[in-house]
Amino acid sequence: MKHPSSLWWSASRPLVIAHRGACLRAPEDTLAAFRLALEMGADGIELDAKLSADGEVVIIHDPTLDRTTDGSGPVGARTLQELKALDAGASFSPEFAGERIPTLDEVFDALGGRCVINVEMTNYASPRDMLPHRVVAVVRRFQVENRVLLSSFNPFALRSAKRLAPDLPLGLLLGPGQPWWMRLVFPLIAPHESLNLHDSLVREETPRRLRRAGRKFIPWTVNNAERIRWLLSAGVDAIITDAPDGALEIRKDVVWHA
Repeated sequence: MKHPSSLWWSASRPLVIAHRGACLRAPEDTLAAFRLALEMGADGIELDAKLSADGEVVIIHDPTLDRTTDGSGPVGARTLQELKALDAGASFSPEFAGERIPTLDEVFDALGGRCVINVEMTNYASPRDMLPHRVVAVVRRFQVENRVLLSSFNPFALRSAKRLAPDLPLGLLLGPGQPWWMRLVFPLIAPHESLNLHDSLVREETPRRLRRAGRKFIPWTVNNAERIRWLLSAGVDAIITDAPDGALEIRKDVVWHA
């Protein structure tokens, strides 16, 4: 299915997407990082969605709380109220003390009309849970269908999302940490309009091959300046980076070959 109304595919140049927000300058996957990315000029943000114990869609990358908050243990073992009591900013810098784990509702409410948003469904520990249902429900409630791309390494999540919302574009994530057979099989069984490849898996012929196959192409997470320049000129549809400000400067001088 084509998605002619999607802002992901109608841009006249490759989109620059801030990975977990402006994560080098603010605590990742927080409203502070997302707002800063847009202040830098990023076209959109990438974020990581999980379910709380009471079924709310919360935004945090790791399956556990230990690295990015003052809490510990699995994210999915805490209710939203318990998660909201945690500090998600102080471990990055004291100036962000008091920053909270956001919900997807809060992200869409604050930013949904201002940019495109790549929602990665990260239900890898429970691949058949209700996360796709909850994410699609929030997308519908905020009417951001033309701004959202749902992505995942999990083919079950993508298949559920396609059944629930055939109008929403999907991105299949592939990375070097997966066994080779997953990278071979998952593109055959997971519905997707975009192939979102880790930069280490991208070869010189990859952009041309995907264009011939009718696939969109979004590499991640690309921070090297020369690599960003080559990918933008090779005709990617978007690029996911930790350094959106640098990628935006490079894009000014790049001729895009769609």
